[in-house]
Amino acid sequence: MTELAIIYLLLGAVAGLLAGLLGVGGGLVIVPVLSWLFLASGVLTQDPVQFAVGTSLATIVFTSLSSIRAHHRRGAVRWDIVRRLVPGIVLGTLAGSLLATRLESATLGQVFGAFEILVAIHMALDRRPSATRELPGTPGMLAAGGGIGAVSALLGIGGGTLTVPFLAWCHVVMREAVATASACGLPIALAGATAFMVLAPADGGVSWNTGYVFWPAVLGIALASITTAPLGARLAHRLPARSLKRVFSLVLLLLGLRMLLG
Repeated sequence: MTELAIIYLLLGAVAGLLAGLLGVGGGLVIVPVLSWLFLASGVLTQDPVQFAVGTSLATIVFTSLSSIRAHHRRGAVRWDIVRRLVPGIVLGTLAGSLLATRLESATLGQVFGAFEILVAIHMALDRRPSATRELPGTPGMLAAGGGIGAVSALLGIGGGTLTVPFLAWCHVVMREAVATASACGLPIALAGATAFMVLAPADGGVSWNTGYVFWPAVLGIALASITTAPLGARLAHRLPARSLKRVFSLVLLLLGLRMLLG
């Protein structure tokens, strides 16, 4: 347990650093690493990917609170947009959680791997979305929030990978898009983690968990990521972002291929 606790702390430290440095949610790293760690350690051999996704969503509750506080202080969060997206986000998150808890663990891992490979390619190309339209009306915002919530809950991510491009596409300034996406991550994490606790089948002898949320991992990852995220944000102003993104895209590509191939 001591060795696992150290690994959880290290994983959280890396996830927090990358989130602050590149603006990439930690779930893209946390989910594959936890999936393998649960299996290799023998701690959770039944539905390891579901446990990884549920645990990742629970850690995002804590990291998003820290991120929201920092962005709100700078007046960058567009709360008017958050309010319009949240109803769809919550509905989509519940639907995505239901689907994730019903899939075979291997199938969910393959879905995650395919998505991660797409993110890696997009990051390597470093393409920025062009602003081509304004924010849609209520039906459009409900649909956008639903899609963001569903994919995020299915994969255990905070939604920034989808929310930021959508908002930038709708003429929202990038600084505000990133800050608003961080605020949208909280309802995703709260609704998703709760759903993964409730929708999971009987424990089957597992300890220290509530449904598909494994609390020792949540504690270690959250503590470390909250500590290192501000450091990553400071380093982002000193290090070459484009080169770092290309290196990290290779890491994501390898993680995605490993998940896709099982």
